Amino acid sequence: MISPNDIKAKAERKYFSFLQSLVQAIPFSRIIIPGDKTYSKTTISDFQKEILALVNQSKEKKGFGYTLDYQTIKTKTIGTQQLPTSIYFDTEKDFLKFLGKEKEVEHFINDWQIIHTNFPELKEWIIKNPTKIIQHQSKWQSLLKVCNYFKNCPKPNLYIRELPANVHTKFIESNQSIITELLDIIIQNHINLNEKEFEKRFNLKFREPLVRFKVLDKKISQTYFSNLDDITIPVSQFENLNLPLKKVLIVENKTTLYTTLTLPKMDKTIAIFGQGNAVTNIKNTKWLNDITVLYWGDIDVHGFEMLSRIRKHFNHTQSILMDKTTFEKFFENDSGKPTTDTTTLNLTNNERELYNLLKTNNWRLEQEKIPFDYVNRYFCNG
Repeated sequence: MISPNDIKAKAERKYFSFLQSLVQAIPFSRIIIPGDKTYSKTTISDFQKEILALVNQSKEKKGFGYTLDYQTIKTKTIGTQQLPTSIYFDTEKDFLKFLGKEKEVEHFINDWQIIHTNFPELKEWIIKNPTKIIQHQSKWQSLLKVCNYFKNCPKPNLYIRELPANVHTKFIESNQSIITELLDIIIQNHINLNEKEFEKRFNLKFREPLVRFKVLDKKISQTYFSNLDDITIPVSQFENLNLPLKKVLIVENKTTLYTTLTLPKMDKTIAIFGQGNAVTNIKNTKWLNDITVLYWGDIDVHGFEMLSRIRKHFNHTQSILMDKTTFEKFFENDSGKPTTDTTTLNLTNNERELYNLLKTNNWRLEQEKIPFDYVNRYFCNG
């Protein structure tokens, strides 16, 4: 037989559609709870306990909640008994008081009406997302201030904490998910649909990735950077560099970056610190298409996978010191990290052959383990 807890669980599942009906101004209609007409077949005592538990939580006893309709049924094991055949909530008050949702619904009605008054275009969103209105019950005054600011200024070009939206400085950062849903509707003609990051999507300034590079040509260092040769700048500034360069060397590891200044004379060259996948931050640097791009990473599966990713943006990238001869000469039986990459890599035949060897045996040669005199000879001969 169905229990009061079962009834409550089933009633809670109808709460969502009840909230939607409030927004849609649909009058309350009887809420029927599917029952369970089975009963305990052990003793009359067990049956009576089940019935008593059900009745004690009903409107008949408590003055609110579910109503029970009965039907007289003759059973084989416990004789003629009255079984509950229908369970329902006759009024909105019965339903809400039983669930303990009276205050919550009072707040919900107040919130959704304020939201709709300020932004009628959110009506469909309100109908589809009543529980989100409840989840953010204490925040709607501030949320609407933010929405109102963006409606009046859809392209602020400010940092989040600079926005004069009259909310505390961390509020927008802490509530980006719900604000995104709202702004996607309110200022839909002004957003960058292909961007998932909040700042980029809504025309805000954002903390840019930084690009670190070494200037290997002393003349360029003197002329353009007051003799500075180790420089870190935002990626947008890197994209707009205007230097007389012919070559860029991308190196994977920080230690190797430090030693690039001791390489043989490298005219019109800079060395970029790759930092793993962070090197893809420079993917929109168009001037790299017009010069030689060299990549020097570890001789392991991840090094070649990174090379392939760079070639996705700069197909003319050449690998250096990542060949089988170098590997066999200096390999010290180090193990690498297994890869989960299943894509088809953009590698030359020789690179792919070495990649497969490394992948099969889980081998690795870090670029720092290649003696620098060997590196110098390589560049001198190059």
